[in-house]
Amino acid sequence: MNCNTQEEASSISTIELKALLEYDNIQLLDIRTPEEIELGFIDKAKFANFFDDDFVQQVSTKFDIEKPIYIYCRSGNRSVKASKLLIPKGYVVINVLGGFNKWKAEHK
Repeated sequence: MNCNTQEEASSISTIELKALLEYDNIQLLDIRTPEEIELGFIDKAKFANFFDDDFVQQVSTKFDIEKPIYIYCRSGNRSVKASKLLIPKGYVVINVLGGFNKWKAEHK
């Protein structure tokens, strides 16, 4: 299924993500710090701190490389950087535009 040909991450809005979460069992990755996660997170997310030295290893133990990973951070910057680490490893990555800040503003 995974052709490993993705060169850069696709994107999805937080509204589109909310709809997906209601109907699909997607892989959702929160790459924020533990301190940021304490302020809230999106249900169904798994966590791997982008700043950890073993970030890619953490992702590989928690996620199926054969399925796309939806990834978010606080505002969207880190998720772009993280996708550049994960895509060369063979993951299909979809960035959540605006990150958790956007999610929180839209889904109170």
